[in-house]
Amino acid sequence: MTPVNSYDSTLGGGQDTALPPADALSGHPLVARAARIGQRTRQADRNRPWVLDTAVVTWVFLMFCVPDLVDSDGPHHIHAMITRLPLAGTLALQAGLVLPLLWRRRAPTVTFTLVLTVFLVQLSLGVLLRADAALLVAVYSLALHGRLRHLPWAVAAMAGTLSLVAVRYSSAVSAPDALFFLFSTATAAVALGLAVRIRRAQLAGLRERAARLETERDQRSRLAAITERTRVAREMHDIIGHNLSVIITLADGGAYAAEATPERGKEALLLIGSTGRRALGELRRMLGVLREQSDAPQLNPQPVIADLDALYTRIRAAGPRVVYHSGGDLDTLDPAVQLMVYRIVQEALTNTLKHAGPDTRADVAVSLDGARLRVRVRDTGPPGGPAQRPPHTEGHGLSGMRERAALYGGQVVAGPGPGGGWTVEAVLNLAPVPEPSGGPT
Repeated sequence: MTPVNSYDSTLGGGQDTALPPADALSGHPLVARAARIGQRTRQADRNRPWVLDTAVVTWVFLMFCVPDLVDSDGPHHIHAMITRLPLAGTLALQAGLVLPLLWRRRAPTVTFTLVLTVFLVQLSLGVLLRADAALLVAVYSLALHGRLRHLPWAVAAMAGTLSLVAVRYSSAVSAPDALFFLFSTATAAVALGLAVRIRRAQLAGLRERAARLETERDQRSRLAAITERTRVAREMHDIIGHNLSVIITLADGGAYAAEATPERGKEALLLIGSTGRRALGELRRMLGVLREQSDAPQLNPQPVIADLDALYTRIRAAGPRVVYHSGGDLDTLDPAVQLMVYRIVQEALTNTLKHAGPDTRADVAVSLDGARLRVRVRDTGPPGGPAQRPPHTEGHGLSGMRERAALYGGQVVAGPGPGGGWTVEAVLNLAPVPEPSGGPT
């Protein structure tokens, strides 16, 4: 998978562009090591989230609560304005400020409310503690983990509380200076929480997009495999079905003629061998296409409209009379279109041989009029009556013809003819698809 921070040179108009400094920094060993440590930390936090919560509470206690217990007088310039509590009272207020941080990620709004309440109680008692920094941790956790609709109310409540602090100690510290310091600190805590939250959301979106791209890639691979299997199955049906039908018909005819006219039996055997070799060659060509080896043998080209004469010769050898009519400059057609015409005619004549038998006549017409290509194959049916075709079932051959025609916006119609027999007609539109209008200018 391509890394998220990779730099695409095509963004600069297709010209080679030097990597930005951020990419050079990301390859530094210290940065890579820090990234690995961060990944391990996140994994450990997902497995045992209580460890990190306890570590935060322990850190706040050591950094802010222990100094209050060692030096409880506070700053000397406001010594006369603060109330000194006994050790038990100090510990109670510190516990009320710090212990709710254990739930700062699971219940950030409740944690902030509890800490703010204890802070207001402390303020009303005239007590000043370094553990009040827990209020900044609480509002940071609310911005990071809480519901965003709760954040404006929390910010407003905190702003009002800090204003009370500035007024309470205005005789010792200028109220504007105190407000500037307190609001700057609170704003930094909220901004840091929102920045981390946005970054995590971006990373989650990138991970989701990467997972979705992998899923789409796998789906495209499966669809490509299914499409390839369908194409191969259609080609194999065209090759094997047609040639086996001709071989079976020749074998049946040769068996009847072997005793009366041995020359006709020998001719049938020669035709069977020729048809079998042709089928084997086409199968080898198909299997060669499927191989992914660079030393694959040279393959014969796909059949085109000019190869229809050889097809008619094989069909006539099996018994049916084939009359061919063409119109338009068919040799100028794209090779893929010519292959499609060949396969449609081949399948239609195979069905004629299979259902109408050897004593029938097939009229084949291929005409090109501008961008409209028409292929029509009609047989007269068996001598004794109409061709017996399944009325409500559709084989793979007809569905394959329709799939081929659909590639060019065409359709295939198959059914009984007006005077008996069976008719297959395909009409294709070879006009180029117009470019969509309203593109970027």
